[in-house]
Amino acid sequence: MQYALLIYGRPTDPTGPISSGIAAVLDQPSVSGWARLHVDGSATTLRADQGKTLLTDGPFVDSKEYLAGLIIVEADNLDGALAVAQQFQDARDGGAIEVRPVVESLFRGA
Repeated sequence: MQYALLIYGRPTDPTGPISSGIAAVLDQPSVSGWARLHVDGSATTLRADQGKTLLTDGPFVDSKEYLAGLIIVEADNLDGALAVAQQFQDARDGGAIEVRPVVESLFRGA
């Protein structure tokens, strides 16, 4: 089963180097994908309001921590995903990691 590790932290330079501890976690066979995100100020949010689409610069929520990236891991169960999340947390300086199961897609687009 796939789990998404949503990485929250303080705003930092997302183009800077990745520490060797974090690189080691990302290099594990259970990690099937990952992405670093630019800072929250670079976001654009779309909202539906009475049949119209509204575009807003910036993130959906104002927070001291922002969504800095996500990692997709393959694990037999939540405990396996939490073990990878703990390794990642041990290799970083603060912040939170939200772990969520990924819904298996029925759509396999062309």
